[in-house]
Amino acid sequence: MATAETIEAALQRLSRLHPKKIDLSLGRIERLLEALGRPQDRLPPVIHVAGTNGKGSTCAFLKAISEAAGERCHVYTSPHLVRFNERIVLAGEIVDDTRLEDAFARCEAANGDHEITFFEITTAAAFLLFSEVPADRLILETGLGGRVDATNVLPKPQCTVITPISLDHQAFLGDTIREIAAEKAGIIKQGVPVIVGPQPHPAENVIYDVSLRLETTVQMWGQDFRAYTEHGRLVFEAEDELWDLNPPSLAGSHQIINAGVAAAAARACGYSQQAVSAGLETARWPARLQRLTEGPLADIVSEGEGALWLDGGHNLSAAESLAASLGEMEAGRERPLVLVCAFSNNKDAQGFLGYFEGLAARVIAIDFQGGREGAQTPGAVAEAARRAGLPAQTASDLTEAVRDAISDYPGARVVICGSLYLAGEVLALSEGGVAVQSTPG
Repeated sequence: MATAETIEAALQRLSRLHPKKIDLSLGRIERLLEALGRPQDRLPPVIHVAGTNGKGSTCAFLKAISEAAGERCHVYTSPHLVRFNERIVLAGEIVDDTRLEDAFARCEAANGDHEITFFEITTAAAFLLFSEVPADRLILETGLGGRVDATNVLPKPQCTVITPISLDHQAFLGDTIREIAAEKAGIIKQGVPVIVGPQPHPAENVIYDVSLRLETTVQMWGQDFRAYTEHGRLVFEAEDELWDLNPPSLAGSHQIINAGVAAAAARACGYSQQAVSAGLETARWPARLQRLTEGPLADIVSEGEGALWLDGGHNLSAAESLAASLGEMEAGRERPLVLVCAFSNNKDAQGFLGYFEGLAARVIAIDFQGGREGAQTPGAVAEAARRAGLPAQTASDLTEAVRDAISDYPGARVVICGSLYLAGEVLALSEGGVAVQSTPG
């Protein structure tokens, strides 16, 4: 019988097939998909989503919109927070252990001893599952890129979406916004409409040029559509259309952008204003400025009359959005702000924390277990915070950090941030589970 332990054992086996050096290409997954009978050709209509920031939230809005329209919806996202199963939603339900383990076994058998990245073989397993379970829609999120991302094997999705682009994963995608945008724009297909969130000018130019070359309809934020709040509602404007919508359920001013992008994509796919409005109000997406009210950490903060929040953003653009949202909370109700942080080794901790100078009273640095790149030491994160102009200290674990925060700053707004791996540990602790983040992806 499949269990969380047998799934983890399968994930470890798959990770051993990972090449010593990653060269991003579609050759390996195309070979495996051929051996599996081309499941990518038997999928429901697809909305393909790439970008740097807001991909997951946009997918969450689109899933909720699809379901509000009465559809059965598949979803593929990454990474997971607690268990790998979270990445694959089959007709509205997270895939169960038995079905997932069977898909892994078939992919292992079809792949043989060929090298293949962890993300490629698990994406093949997802396509296999999506092709076998009836659904009306697939919301498909890319991994770290676009052009040679393992998800980019579909000849013609119904719609493509590019959320805001910023510097991230430069080792794989390039050192400039233009280079990264060129990779993300690789999901654009001839004749398939593309919805584009707000972009730096270099990225916008690249995306527009690719769309023009491929003769596809492009809708740009600020030119062809926009969204904003008014009198507690979300207003969506597009060409000759004006929609009065429910406000998005996800917290933070940046979610207005994600909701607007999702609404534009939904409109391009024929969803009604009513379905969009209902979906925006009911979407759920963990660790995106999420208020935590249950579990041992929340209990500690509650006893100190504080508020506990969790955010998995880890790059500079995510830090800017988080700081803006927390600034708005501060304007609504003053509380001391304490950041409990950890960062992967390849992240700019000082740059991230610099957005909170003058806003955060203190940074408490910890680390996390696992993760593809490993964690920076608490001492290194604390020093990065001091260089960013913030008082900082270290703690041995999450519990100690939260206790210190609420003890030193009664009534504080405690925000755990800096890493999705850390967010997974928080959610596992809150749910009484065990975070599983040891495998790549």
